Amino acid sequence: MTHSYLLMAQNNAWANETLFEAITDLTIDKFKSKQPGFFPSLCATLNHTYEVDLYYIDALFLGGIGVAVFDRVVVEDPKILAKEQAKADAKLIHFCQVATPQTFDEQRSFIRNDDSMQETVTAILLHLFQHQIHHRGQAHVQLQTAGIVPPQLDEFHLDFERASTAQKSFK
Repeated sequence: MTHSYLLMAQNNAWANETLFEAITDLTIDKFKSKQPGFFPSLCATLNHTYEVDLYYIDALFLGGIGVAVFDRVVVEDPKILAKEQAKADAKLIHFCQVATPQTFDEQRSFIRNDDSMQETVTAILLHLFQHQIHHRGQAHVQLQTAGIVPPQLDEFHLDFERASTAQKSFK
């Protein structure tokens, strides 16, 4: 049965794909150039969201990698980062597809600020989706500053305004 978490994971993947499609022609220099926002560039913003996705997806799957995901090399090519983000998004969709109602109440452990934390799967998923939405909003401003018209990212859930790409890819 389709449930809200699966729909949110699908929306997340669609929004990321749509955002990355908007920057396909962006040069690496422009991707890395200084832009307003919490992070200093589109490169930094989108690498941060990807990295945090890796961290929490690892926790959801009980992968054991933990904070080591932050030891990776920053991806400076937007086309490569788009492919890596799509893999993470597919993994999150898969998690939501196979999760049982009991899964959402289970606890997951992870390290945060050198402390061991425990949260429910539900809380982690909600946080992960909100984190993505938060930083995609910042990326919108960075895109506009870079001279690219930001794509509409809220046309996924309602039938009357669903983007054609959302209909084909995730519904």
